[in-house]
Amino acid sequence: MKKAVYKRVIIKLSGEALAGEQGNGINEQVLDSITDQIIAVKNLGVEIGIIVGGGNFWRGRQGKEMDRTTADHMGMLATIINALGLQDALERKGVPTRVQTALTITRVAEPYILRKAMSHLNKGRIVIFACGTGNPYFTTDTGAALRAAEINAEVLLLAKNVDGIYDSDPKTNPNAKKLDEVSYKDYIAQGLKAMDTTAITICMENNIHVLSFGLFEENALMRAVTGEKIGTLIK
Repeated sequence: MKKAVYKRVIIKLSGEALAGEQGNGINEQVLDSITDQIIAVKNLGVEIGIIVGGGNFWRGRQGKEMDRTTADHMGMLATIINALGLQDALERKGVPTRVQTALTITRVAEPYILRKAMSHLNKGRIVIFACGTGNPYFTTDTGAALRAAEINAEVLLLAKNVDGIYDSDPKTNPNAKKLDEVSYKDYIAQGLKAMDTTAITICMENNIHVLSFGLFEENALMRAVTGEKIGTLIK
């Protein structure tokens, strides 16, 4: 039986990951696969918080002619759709899950309250944090870093469609080199783009490691929490 090297983690899921190859909305087969991975990690005794993006429905930057605050609030609402879908998929498999939102929408989810979140985690529930930080001009990556600091997570697992962090964009540069490890300061100095600078700075100041890896590699989450070499480590 594999053993986890982390007790408490934050998993950052992109909205695009939930869409799969269809590109938008929620792909139920993909959702089923992701939740199976999450449950396998939970069964190792790991306490799990999840931040989910909303890019499969709406990103604030899509509203080019819109007021930025309005466009960002629309993006936050998109994350609630994904969080509720993820909660439903987990609970259908018997895993108690709570959604907490940084914007108050009590008819469908709890408001984010740190003490309640900690209580849920201590009771073995998965907590999904929606709406990022609850503020415009901040990404869900920054929300993930903030929640990781608040709940004292040991690592932020950045589960993406790419198998790690490269020194340039592998989509446009066939010679891009994958990095196995990079320091926070070098990440910022090199202008790398896996997470925004604000999020990385929060992780650096709170000594939270970030592991960026491809979610759809075989047993990716399990490999990440059991210390196998996968993706790129920012430390």
